[in-house]
Order: sequence, then C-alpha cells, then structure tokens
Amino acid sequence: MKKQPKKMTWKQMKREGYIELYLMMIPVLVILIIFKYIPMNGILIAFQDFNIFKGILGSEFIGFQNFQTMFTDRDFLRAIRNTFAINLYKMCFYIPLPIVLALLLNEVGKKFRNTMQTVVYLPHFLSWVIVGGIFVNILSVNGGMVNEMIKSIGGSPVRFLYDSKYFIHVIAFSAMWKEVGWGSIVYLGAIGSIDPEIYEAARVDGASRLQQMIRITIPNITSTIVLMLLMSLSNILGNSFEQVLIMYNPAVYDVADIINTYVYRVGVHNMQYGYASAVGLFNGFVGFLFLITANALCRKFLDRSIW
Repeated sequence: MKKQPKKMTWKQMKREGYIELYLMMIPVLVILIIFKYIPMNGILIAFQDFNIFKGILGSEFIGFQNFQTMFTDRDFLRAIRNTFAINLYKMCFYIPLPIVLALLLNEVGKKFRNTMQTVVYLPHFLSWVIVGGIFVNILSVNGGMVNEMIKSIGGSPVRFLYDSKYFIHVIAFSAMWKEVGWGSIVYLGAIGSIDPEIYEAARVDGASRLQQMIRITIPNITSTIVLMLLMSLSNILGNSFEQVLIMYNPAVYDVADIINTYVYRVGVHNMQYGYASAVGLFNGFVGFLFLITANALCRKFLDRSIW
C-alpha cells in the first residue's frame, strides 16, 4: 500500500521559505478577487432585460431570451465567423514565427542578439492606438508610403483598409509586427534552460548547428510550445479587440466585425446591456471549452498538458 506523504509542519514551512512565498501571493489574490471574481456577479445581467436605472435587483428576469435572440441575429453569427477567421489566421503565424525567431536569435553572437532583441521587442510596448495610426498612415490611399511606391512603378492605389479582400491580411501582418518579438521571449527562456552539456556532447559526435537545433533544441521546448498553443486557443475568441476596433470601419464590417467589437457596439452604443452580457458570457464559455478540449488532445497525442 502506497504511503501518504507527511504534511509539512509550520516550522518546516517557515524553514523552507514557504511563508514568505504565501505572503507574496496575497496582493495577487486580492487583485484577482476584486477584478475577476467579484465582477462575475454581472453574469446575472445576461438573463435579464437589464435597466441601468433599476440595477440588477430591479431589472426584469427573462431567462434565456437574450441567448435565443443572439443565435438568430445575423450580425452575431457574422461576428463569430469573423472572429474565428481572423484569430485562426493570426495563429498560423503567431505559433511558428516566435519559435523560428527564438531559434535564430539563439544561434547568433551575444552582442548581435541583444541588439536584435531590443529591435524586435520594441513594438510590443507601443499601444494599438499608436500602431494603428502607423499602419493607417503607411497604407493610406492618398500619400501613404506603400501606395506611393505602388504608383511609382505604374500601379493603381490599393484601398488596404477599405477593401475586405485586403483588410484581414493587414490585421494579421500588423499583429505579427507588434507581437512576434515579444512572443519569442518565452521560447528563448526555455532554450536557455537546456543543459549546455547536451550540446557539447552533440558537437563531439559531429552534429551540425542545424542538427542540434532539430534534435535537441526543438524537442526540449515542446512543452513550452504546447503551453503557448493552449493559451492561444483558450483566448481565440477574446483576441484582437483593440486592434480591430482602431483599424476597422463600416466598409469592412463583413470581414472585420468580431465578437468583442460587436459586444462593444451593441452594449455601449445601443445600450442593450443584457444582450451584450449574454454574448460576452457565451464568448467566455466557448473559450473555456476550447482550453479543456485542446488540453485533453495534447495530453492524449503529445503526452503534454497544463494539468
């Protein structure tokens, strides 16, 4: 019969430094409770014909009527389609590109690597208001740098931000430009934790740099790749809000209107708070299902998971 592990005494916890660690957790837990758990009371609004003057307690309870309306609304169904299309398209680049960038940075000299890290990380610290303004100016039909170059070689100006055919590509490219460098930090940290003696043994056996990368580096960061993939999938319906809100316009609603911009427009502009809360609740529930499913699949086929 397997023995149960002994519980740590207060003195043992104090000696090992656990008390300090638990004390450090207190501010994080307080913030989590205040900003994440207490606002969950607002879920009740999704089941009400919410009136801002009557409040949650005084508003009429209407059950699942908001959800019934949601699934018969063409704009909402279009927003779901656009959300999946944009975020899956972005994931096709956001998963592999930071890995490739981290692998390349790991192979260059320290001085050059530090310089390149600064260059590729910098866009992450710019807000989407600034990044959106940069791309709007660069891609402008009149005076934009890209269209001026197109005209200089005899082409016609392209309406990048006003044509549904190009807008989704602009969204994906601008997101990659801003976030790929920052995303590579996690992989560089994982690469840095690999035992250098493994590389030394591989070099002694005659392995090239490329072979070391394929046979040693990538297998050792697989768990990190799986973790980042799961985190991306769990937030697949919650991404891109600020980016799309700043860069889209009514001309591209058919491909650019995502769930969060739809909630913002319906809830804030049209003041349909109950309906907007129902859409938000649905959004969070689907994200949770994605996380559970992706974790189960990774555990089954890759033998790696978050829990």
